[in-house]
Amino acid sequence: MTQPSTSRRSFITTLAASAAASLAARDWSGKVPERYPDPDVIALDKAFEKLIQGNSPIRRLHTGLLWAEGPAWNGSGSYLVFSDIPNNAQMRYIPEDGHVSVMRNNSNFSNGNTFDREGRQISCEHATRRVTRYEAAGGITVLADKFEGKPFNAPNDAVVHPDGGIWFTDPGYGSMGDYEGNKGELLLKEAVYRIDPSGKIAKVTDDLAKPNGLCFSPDYKKLYIVDTGDPKNIRVYDVAGTSLKNGKEFCQMNQPYNLSAEIVVDAKGKGGSDGVRCDVDGNVWASAGWAGAGFDGVHVFSPEGRRIGLIRLPETGSNLCFGGPKRNRLFMTASQSLYSLYVNTSGAHWC
Repeated sequence: MTQPSTSRRSFITTLAASAAASLAARDWSGKVPERYPDPDVIALDKAFEKLIQGNSPIRRLHTGLLWAEGPAWNGSGSYLVFSDIPNNAQMRYIPEDGHVSVMRNNSNFSNGNTFDREGRQISCEHATRRVTRYEAAGGITVLADKFEGKPFNAPNDAVVHPDGGIWFTDPGYGSMGDYEGNKGELLLKEAVYRIDPSGKIAKVTDDLAKPNGLCFSPDYKKLYIVDTGDPKNIRVYDVAGTSLKNGKEFCQMNQPYNLSAEIVVDAKGKGGSDGVRCDVDGNVWASAGWAGAGFDGVHVFSPEGRRIGLIRLPETGSNLCFGGPKRNRLFMTASQSLYSLYVNTSGAHWC
């Protein structure tokens, strides 16, 4: 991976040392103020400095969950929905007063959520192995539950294209045990699918070991997909109408890299991503976890795949999305908690 330039090492060393101390000492209850800029928002490259909102802190908005996932912003309702998978619940965060409540219990162990252009919520359900849509007038529409006569493994994450197509991943985690779904046999090769507005379902690729989070580039010409199986990387594909082509590695998550001249984060074989989103300039914001302090949180990559910045969290990062009326508030789910950070950019898409 690209390393910080020599001319910036002293600056990054000081910043990294401050961040390391902060991770150990800062009060995540919010009762003890943090100095600006937030020491856990770290620029590894000048390209990230312009994306930092210098007088915005990382805030823990809610905690006490079991495994927080699938954040999605509803613009018309001005709220965030996210999943607490083991507790079989969908949660709702209302920014006006910071209220968090259970929006739906018995959510069929839903994982990823998103909204279509009509504001209807789309969820990937582990327990029922299906993708569903919550209708505005009430009721649930099953969008996909089988492919070629076999049930899906356990749909994980979904995104919506402007043409109305819904793209989703099916790695099967929710069927590998009873904690986040119902344990059962995986009958299909792990793959990525597209649901056409007509209802037809097509497999678009099965060349990833465990396809997980996914997002489109700002112009919808590329699709980024996280592989949580080996080699724990993020791949990128050209979108050719309703199919994909020219798949290649975009970046590696689990390779050692220098946070400073003195601090080397060795995530090899451990760290990876889960959820991804693009900002309006094509930078890729990727959750990061399973490698501990210095790695867990969010990693930001340039459109060329160069790691340019970190947002360090005290928990394992799972997923993220941009929200708020200007889409300049980054919401991050991590282990038992929900976090947010205002940034100096906007999410590329409506959800």
